[in-house]
Amino acid sequence: MPESTTFPIVIRKATSQDMSPLWAIFRQIAAEGQTYVQSESISEAEFVEYWTGRGGQQWVAELQGEVVGGYTLRANHPGRGSHVATASYIVSPARQGLGLGRKLGEHSIAQARTESYKAMQFNFVVSTNVRAVALWKKLDFEVVGVLPEAFQHKDRGPVDALVMFRRL
Repeated sequence: MPESTTFPIVIRKATSQDMSPLWAIFRQIAAEGQTYVQSESISEAEFVEYWTGRGGQQWVAELQGEVVGGYTLRANHPGRGSHVATASYIVSPARQGLGLGRKLGEHSIAQARTESYKAMQFNFVVSTNVRAVALWKKLDFEVVGVLPEAFQHKDRGPVDALVMFRRL
Protein backbone atom coordinates (compact mmCIF):
# COMPACT_ATOMS: atom_id res chain seq x y z
CA MET A 1 0.00 0.00 0.00
CA PRO A 2 1.39 3.45 -0.91
CA GLU A 3 2.28 5.85 1.84
CA SER A 4 -0.54 8.13 2.83
CA THR A 5 -0.27 11.65 1.61
CA THR A 6 -0.65 15.01 3.26
CA PHE A 7 -1.23 16.69 -0.10
CA PRO A 8 -4.80 17.63 -0.91
CA ILE A 9 -6.66 15.61 -3.49
CA VAL A 10 -8.43 17.95 -5.89
CA ILE A 11 -11.50 16.73 -7.76
CA ARG A 12 -12.40 18.87 -10.73
CA LYS A 13 -14.33 18.66 -14.01
CA ALA A 14 -12.35 16.86 -16.68
CA THR A 15 -11.15 18.67 -19.77
CA SER A 16 -10.16 17.29 -23.16
CA GLN A 17 -6.52 17.48 -22.01
CA ASP A 18 -7.31 14.99 -19.24
CA MET A 19 -8.33 12.22 -21.62
CA SER A 20 -4.75 11.09 -22.37
CA PRO A 21 -3.74 10.66 -18.71
CA LEU A 22 -7.08 8.98 -17.94
CA TRP A 23 -6.57 6.62 -20.89
CA ALA A 24 -3.09 5.74 -19.60
CA ILE A 25 -4.61 4.81 -16.23
CA PHE A 26 -7.46 2.90 -17.87
CA ARG A 27 -5.08 0.91 -20.07
CA GLN A 28 -3.13 -0.23 -17.00
CA ILE A 29 -6.35 -1.33 -15.31
CA ALA A 30 -7.61 -3.07 -18.46
CA ALA A 31 -4.28 -4.89 -18.81
CA GLU A 32 -4.71 -6.30 -15.29
CA GLY A 33 -7.88 -8.00 -16.57
CA GLN A 34 -9.62 -7.96 -13.19
CA THR A 35 -12.23 -5.18 -13.24
CA TYR A 36 -13.10 -3.86 -16.73
CA VAL A 37 -14.26 -5.81 -19.77
CA GLN A 38 -12.04 -3.83 -22.14
CA SER A 39 -8.62 -5.23 -23.07
CA GLU A 40 -5.24 -3.53 -22.88
CA SER A 41 -5.42 -2.98 -26.64
CA ILE A 42 -8.10 -0.28 -26.20
CA SER A 43 -7.07 2.79 -28.19
CA GLU A 44 -7.27 6.30 -26.82
CA ALA A 45 -10.14 7.08 -29.21
CA GLU A 46 -12.04 3.98 -28.05
CA PHE A 47 -11.47 4.96 -24.42
CA VAL A 48 -12.69 8.53 -25.00
CA GLU A 49 -15.82 7.19 -26.72
CA TYR A 50 -16.44 4.79 -23.83
CA TRP A 51 -15.78 7.43 -21.15
CA THR A 52 -17.63 10.37 -22.72
CA GLY A 53 -19.73 8.92 -25.54
CA ARG A 54 -23.03 8.79 -23.70
CA GLY A 55 -22.75 12.33 -22.37
CA GLY A 56 -22.95 13.06 -18.68
CA GLN A 57 -20.12 14.50 -16.64
CA GLN A 58 -16.51 13.50 -16.34
CA TRP A 59 -14.38 14.37 -13.31
CA VAL A 60 -10.72 13.84 -12.44
CA ALA A 61 -8.82 13.52 -9.19
CA GLU A 62 -5.49 15.32 -9.05
CA LEU A 63 -2.68 14.92 -6.57
CA GLN A 64 0.05 17.54 -6.81
CA GLY A 65 -1.13 18.44 -10.33
CA GLU A 66 -1.05 14.82 -11.56
CA VAL A 67 -4.26 13.15 -12.78
CA VAL A 68 -4.50 10.04 -10.58
CA GLY A 69 -8.08 8.95 -11.17
CA GLY A 70 -11.50 9.95 -12.34
CA TYR A 71 -15.09 9.04 -12.90
CA THR A 72 -17.83 9.48 -15.45
CA LEU A 73 -21.44 10.02 -14.32
CA ARG A 74 -24.49 9.82 -16.55
CA ALA A 75 -28.03 8.52 -16.82
CA ASN A 76 -28.09 4.74 -16.69
CA HIS A 77 -30.73 4.71 -19.47
CA PRO A 78 -32.45 7.39 -21.55
CA GLY A 79 -36.07 8.44 -21.25
CA ARG A 80 -38.01 6.67 -18.52
CA GLY A 81 -34.79 5.35 -16.95
CA SER A 82 -32.97 8.68 -16.94
CA HIS A 83 -33.72 9.39 -13.27
CA VAL A 84 -31.19 6.68 -12.27
CA ALA A 85 -27.49 7.50 -12.63
CA THR A 86 -24.62 5.18 -13.34
CA ALA A 87 -20.92 5.82 -13.03
CA SER A 88 -17.54 4.29 -13.82
CA TYR A 89 -14.37 4.94 -11.82
CA ILE A 90 -10.64 4.54 -12.24
CA VAL A 91 -7.74 5.08 -9.86
CA SER A 92 -4.11 4.82 -10.90
CA PRO A 93 -2.73 1.48 -9.72
CA ALA A 94 0.30 3.39 -8.36
CA ARG A 95 -2.01 5.55 -6.20
CA GLN A 96 -4.38 2.96 -4.79
CA GLY A 97 -4.75 2.84 -1.03
CA LEU A 98 -4.87 6.63 -0.58
CA GLY A 99 -8.66 6.87 -0.31
CA LEU A 100 -9.08 8.17 -3.86
CA GLY A 101 -11.83 5.68 -4.69
CA ARG A 102 -13.85 6.71 -1.67
CA LYS A 103 -13.40 10.43 -2.43
CA LEU A 104 -14.46 9.87 -6.05
CA GLY A 105 -17.43 7.78 -4.93
CA GLU A 106 -18.61 10.35 -2.40
CA HIS A 107 -18.13 13.15 -4.93
CA SER A 108 -20.13 11.27 -7.58
CA ILE A 109 -23.00 10.63 -5.16
CA ALA A 110 -23.10 14.34 -4.31
CA GLN A 111 -23.01 15.23 -8.02
CA ALA A 112 -25.79 12.77 -8.78
CA ARG A 113 -27.93 14.45 -6.12
CA THR A 114 -27.06 17.88 -7.54
CA GLU A 115 -28.20 16.66 -10.95
CA SER A 116 -31.51 15.47 -9.40
CA TYR A 117 -30.96 11.76 -9.97
CA LYS A 118 -33.13 9.66 -7.66
CA ALA A 119 -30.81 6.65 -7.43
CA MET A 120 -27.50 5.22 -8.67
CA GLN A 121 -26.97 1.81 -10.22
CA PHE A 122 -23.77 0.02 -11.14
CA ASN A 123 -24.55 -2.54 -13.82
CA PHE A 124 -21.37 -4.62 -13.71
CA VAL A 125 -19.20 -4.75 -10.59
CA VAL A 126 -16.86 -7.72 -10.79
CA SER A 127 -17.53 -9.84 -7.71
CA THR A 128 -13.83 -10.56 -7.11
CA ASN A 129 -13.07 -6.83 -6.95
CA VAL A 130 -13.42 -7.01 -3.17
CA ARG A 131 -12.13 -3.47 -2.53
CA ALA A 132 -14.74 -1.95 -4.83
CA VAL A 133 -17.59 -4.14 -3.53
CA ALA A 134 -16.66 -3.23 0.07
CA LEU A 135 -16.44 0.46 -0.77
CA TRP A 136 -19.81 0.55 -2.48
CA LYS A 137 -21.41 -1.28 0.43
CA LYS A 138 -19.89 1.29 2.84
CA LEU A 139 -21.46 3.97 0.66
CA ASP A 140 -24.88 2.30 1.05
CA PHE A 141 -25.07 0.41 -2.23
CA GLU A 142 -26.76 -2.99 -2.10
CA VAL A 143 -26.25 -5.99 -4.34
CA VAL A 144 -29.58 -6.34 -6.15
CA GLY A 145 -28.53 -8.88 -8.74
CA VAL A 146 -25.86 -11.39 -9.66
CA LEU A 147 -24.84 -12.10 -13.25
CA PRO A 148 -23.38 -15.61 -13.04
CA GLU A 149 -19.96 -15.98 -14.65
CA ALA A 150 -20.50 -12.80 -16.70
CA PHE A 151 -16.88 -11.59 -16.46
CA GLN A 152 -13.87 -13.35 -17.91
CA HIS A 153 -11.24 -12.67 -15.21
CA LYS A 154 -7.69 -12.75 -16.57
CA ASP A 155 -6.44 -15.09 -13.81
CA ARG A 156 -9.56 -16.82 -12.44
CA GLY A 157 -11.63 -17.40 -15.56
CA PRO A 158 -15.40 -16.80 -15.41
CA VAL A 159 -16.56 -14.94 -12.28
CA ASP A 160 -19.82 -13.30 -11.32
CA ALA A 161 -20.65 -9.65 -11.88
CA LEU A 162 -22.90 -7.74 -9.49
CA VAL A 163 -25.60 -5.18 -10.03
CA MET A 164 -25.42 -2.65 -7.18
CA PHE A 165 -28.00 0.03 -6.34
CA ARG A 166 -28.72 2.82 -3.89
CA ARG A 167 -31.42 5.43 -3.58
CA LEU A 168 -30.37 9.03 -3.31
